[in-house]
Amino acid sequence: MSIEKKIAVLSTGANGSCIAADLTLAGLNVSMIDQWADHIESMRKDELRIITDEDEYKVGVKAYHISDICSLNQKFDIVFLTSKAYDSRWLTEFIKPYLDDNGILVAVQNCMTAEMIGEIVGLDRTLGCVVELASQLFEPGQVKRSTPKDRTWFGLGAFDEAHQHRVVEITEVLKFAGNVEVIPDIISAKWMKLIVNSMTMAIKAILGMTNEQVFYSNGKDYAARVRDLFLRSGEEALAAGQLVGHKVVPIFGLKPGDVENTNNLLETLLDKIVNDVGPTAINTVLQDHMKGRYSEIDMINGLVSTESKKHGKNTPVTDIIVDLTHQIHSGDLKPNKQNLELINRRLLSPG
Repeated sequence: MSIEKKIAVLSTGANGSCIAADLTLAGLNVSMIDQWADHIESMRKDELRIITDEDEYKVGVKAYHISDICSLNQKFDIVFLTSKAYDSRWLTEFIKPYLDDNGILVAVQNCMTAEMIGEIVGLDRTLGCVVELASQLFEPGQVKRSTPKDRTWFGLGAFDEAHQHRVVEITEVLKFAGNVEVIPDIISAKWMKLIVNSMTMAIKAILGMTNEQVFYSNGKDYAARVRDLFLRSGEEALAAGQLVGHKVVPIFGLKPGDVENTNNLLETLLDKIVNDVGPTAINTVLQDHMKGRYSEIDMINGLVSTESKKHGKNTPVTDIIVDLTHQIHSGDLKPNKQNLELINRRLLSPG
């Protein structure tokens, strides 16, 4: 990959900052663009600080306010969109004039945004991407990275075989930030990641817990009941994907034999993500609750509910999870381990 390629990481929250840091350290020409002014100013003043369990280091980065882009007078060859999924449309429209005619935009995000982005910039100028990377950002300019680079994983796929050369191009870049795998059915892979997120993120956020707190800090009975809830939520997400035609494909470096023709698919996905993310990571939805921000749950669990109901199938676990997430966002409920009892009571007394 030529260092002359102009790369932008757009909406550089926690994951975007980690990716931008890795690419910058690899000697690539990377611009970080974000709307959090304090984050940009902190990086300009004192570099970007990355904290891992084993290490802590600073990276000198090129950081720009989103309002700076109109005066940069340049177009980007590659844009990695790392925003919350609900900001995808406007950010894609925003950056489109600054994407080179032969440039490519890749959304490194949760949720099913890939096809929508393709409609805006053209299917020949985007790829689908699945990512496994856990990090958190509470203080401007300081990122805690829970998933080290050697356990970070990206799945890439084109929408058309004619665009396969773009996969090779982006693989050459993302390999500096983690392991990269080419996935033929990228939309199904995106839904597989959505199943994993549906299982774990909202529930842990409602309980206000990390993996360590769920599985080790509150006793075996509590851990078993939460695990059962994870799997019940996953069953609803898996069924919804099958209703709309998504296939079961391996993600996170798993092999076809790990996920095909097995009765333990959800258990395999759950155990894989828990192991890879680690015991102390604060997931993105819980971070949103802690910051009083809107989360992506309407585009994750909410999508499971919507697609299921289109086909006449109910999703009792998912509906409760979405409702409680809304209550937390409105301030009517606080994340708490006792919310497990609230969920179970509502499941026993629907309506």
